[in-house]
Amino acid sequence: MRIDDSIGPRSLLPAVAQVFTLAARKVHDINRSWEANQGTPVCTVAGRYTSRGWTEWTQGFQYGCALLVFDGTADRKMLELGRTKTRRYMVPHLTHTGVHDHGFNNLSTYGNLWRLMREGRIKHNEDERAVYELALQVSGAVQAARWAGVPVPQPSPWAANSPALGYIYSFNGPHSLFVDTLRTTRILGVAWQLGQVLRHEGDRAANLLKRSVLHGLTTSQYVIFHGDSGHTYDVPGRTSHEAIFNRNDGGFRCRSTQQGYSPFSTWSRGLAWAMLGFAEELEFFDIIPNAEFKTSVGLSKQDVLRVYERNAIATCEHYLNDVSASDGIPYWDDGAPGLAQLNDWRSQPANPSNDFEPVDSSAAAIAAQGLMRLGHYLGRKGTRYTQAGLTIARTLFDRPYLSIDPRHQGLILHSIYHRPNGWDHIPPGRKIPCGESSLWGDYHALELAVLIQRLAGHGNYPTFFASWRT
Repeated sequence: MRIDDSIGPRSLLPAVAQVFTLAARKVHDINRSWEANQGTPVCTVAGRYTSRGWTEWTQGFQYGCALLVFDGTADRKMLELGRTKTRRYMVPHLTHTGVHDHGFNNLSTYGNLWRLMREGRIKHNEDERAVYELALQVSGAVQAARWAGVPVPQPSPWAANSPALGYIYSFNGPHSLFVDTLRTTRILGVAWQLGQVLRHEGDRAANLLKRSVLHGLTTSQYVIFHGDSGHTYDVPGRTSHEAIFNRNDGGFRCRSTQQGYSPFSTWSRGLAWAMLGFAEELEFFDIIPNAEFKTSVGLSKQDVLRVYERNAIATCEHYLNDVSASDGIPYWDDGAPGLAQLNDWRSQPANPSNDFEPVDSSAAAIAAQGLMRLGHYLGRKGTRYTQAGLTIARTLFDRPYLSIDPRHQGLILHSIYHRPNGWDHIPPGRKIPCGESSLWGDYHALELAVLIQRLAGHGNYPTFFASWRT
C-alpha cells in the first residue's frame, strides 16, 4: 500500500461531512421502505437492501447507523430513530444464545446510546441509562456463556503462557472459533466494567474479563499465523477464518474457513476484524489497573498487552504489505485464484470493475479503523498506521466507493458478503459481484467517520467502553 504521509484528519472533514449527509438520507430511505417482518436487511441487490438469512447479526448495524449519524451531525431525528427502533426491535438480541454476534448487535445500539449519554451528547436520564447498562450486562453474560474450554499441553508465548484457554464458539457449534468474534468480545468487557458476572450451576461465577482475554489469546494461538512454524503458508499476520477443535478432548485440530478462499490464504474481512479487535482491546486493557487485571484474569497485564500488541502490529503489517492494493482497498481474499489475472495487483489501485475477483470495501472500512486505533495507542511510534488509516478513508469517502446515487440505499459500494456461497449480486453484463453495499460496511464507514471527526478536534476520542483519552 502507498501511504500518504501528508494527509490529516482535518483535511478529511469535508469528505466526512458528505458521508454523514448521504448516510442520513439513506437511513431514512431504509427506514421508510423496510418492513420488520422481512427480517433484517443485510446487503443490497441492485441498490436496495435485502435480507440474507444466516444469522441475524446485522440489525444492530441498521439502527446503529442512525445513532452514528447523530453522533456526527447532532441530528435529533437520527437519534430518535435509532433510540426508538432499538427499544422496539433489539431486546430479543440480548438473550440470543445461538450466536457469537452480541457485540455487533448490542454495542452498535445499546452501547452507542450508553456511550453518547456518558459523553454528554444526549441528556442524562438515570432510568434510561440503567436500561442501557442492564442490556449490556445481560448481553455480555449471555455471550460469555457460549464457552468452550481448551486444554493447554504446553504454555505458549503467543497465549501469554496461560495455563488454560477457551473461546466463545461460533454459530457452527462448540468446535468452531471464528476470527470475527474477536470484535464481539468487547461486550464482555463492557459488562465486566459494569460489574456483571456469569453464574453457572452451584452459583459458580465466571469472570467476564477473563473470558474475553482468554478468547483473544486462543485466537492468537490458533487463528493468527506468526511465521514461526514449518507450515508452507505461515505468513506473519495472516489469519484463517476458523479454528476447529475436537470437543471430545478440547484439542485443536486444524484451521478452516467459511467465507475465505482457503484456510491458508487471508480472507480480507477476517483479517480486518482481527486488526480492529486487537487494537480496541489494547485501548481497553490499558485503562484497567494492573492489580485489578491480574485479579480478574490471573495473568500479568503486561504479558497480555505484549501478545495483543504483537498480533495487532503483525495483522496490520500483513494488510499493508500483502493484502491491500496500492490505495488500501483489498480484494476479498489474497489467495483468490483470479488475482493471477490482474498482473501485480498490489502495486495498483484496486479495480472493482475487473472481470476476475471482487474487492471488499467493507474490509477496508474495518481495517482503516483498526490501523488508526493502533496508531493512536502506540503514539508517536504508530504514525505509519494512523496515516495508512487516513489514506484508506480518503479512498473510501470518494468515488467509486462512496454511493452518491439517491436511489441506491447503500453508503459504501463494492462490499462482499460471502463469495464462496455466491451470495453477492452480479449486475447484468458483469462477471463478478460489484456495486453493492452491506450494513456492516456502511456502519463501519460511519464509525470511521466519527473517529476522524473526533481526531480533528470535534470531541473526545471515542471508545466502546465510554472512557476517553485526549
